[in-house]
Amino acid sequence: METIKRLFRKYVVDALSYMALGLFCSLILGLIVGQLAKIEFLGFLGFIAEALSASSPLVGACIGFAIVLGLKYAPLVTISSAIVGALGYKYGGPVGSYFAVIIAARVGELVSKKTPVDIILTPLVTIVVGGMIARYCCSPINDFMLYLGSLINNATALSPFLMGVVVSVLVGCALTLPISSAALCIMLGIDGLAAGAATVGCCAQMVGFAVISFKDNGVGGLISQGLGTSMLQIGNIVRKPIIWLAPTLTAAILGPVSTMVFGMTNNALGAGMGTSGLVGPIATYADMTAAGGDPTAIIIKIAVLHFVAPAIISLLIHFAMTRLGWVKKGDMKIG
Repeated sequence: METIKRLFRKYVVDALSYMALGLFCSLILGLIVGQLAKIEFLGFLGFIAEALSASSPLVGACIGFAIVLGLKYAPLVTISSAIVGALGYKYGGPVGSYFAVIIAARVGELVSKKTPVDIILTPLVTIVVGGMIARYCCSPINDFMLYLGSLINNATALSPFLMGVVVSVLVGCALTLPISSAALCIMLGIDGLAAGAATVGCCAQMVGFAVISFKDNGVGGLISQGLGTSMLQIGNIVRKPIIWLAPTLTAAILGPVSTMVFGMTNNALGAGMGTSGLVGPIATYADMTAAGGDPTAIIIKIAVLHFVAPAIISLLIHFAMTRLGWVKKGDMKIG
């Protein structure tokens, strides 16, 4: 039993935590730089944002390197895993990178430093094994993405109330999971009220985790989760799933408020981003002002639904859970 716990912690909890760090240092940072590049005198930063876009293999490479760095494998295995991560990302997104790297790195570690030709054999074995896994075993991940997409598409046909709940929760959870909520929304082409609810759900996850974990992570955690990604909590969620309850309930509460009360809309490009790099709020403002909305009123709506309400509701739910003993200090510590 102790062996199972040790392996679970190493290959699931720790590996996913480092995976989240890799995602933050690549895709999420690229999004933040992309927003900075829109400022006239910072336009020269645009090439960095382009290099770290959602379709860039550099994202997968960074994920792969981060995971194996956390596993503390041999240098040749660690470096080779960057290539494996890129291959896994190509065929299965962030989850594809994770699975391909975990298996390939373990196999690479088995042959590392065992022969006189280690400098050739170790990276060759690691990359070939990882490449085969990425190419032939990551299709179920895409199948899951399509299934999740069908759920969201079907939800858009429901009443505004139910649609608000389902879309907000599903897309918000997808953002926190190691799958691309942004790619999902773009692939489905969701827009209008559904995209508005999706954005609110993502904001609930990011802002929610940022504020309820403040005692554990301080200002750095507040910024990295609130403007970066709530996926930084994935390792803690695997270890203690109940910490996910407050942000998810917040998404379920605010989704219908978004669709039925505030009438929030967005486009597919901004729907799955939440407050990451402020892409979600900026896209919401652009979409709603283009439809003829009052700019001042829209800014107030964005402030309330994307920042203030998620923070307050998540804190209230978290406070109740703390009083009940369901969540304790240290449960959401990242890094």
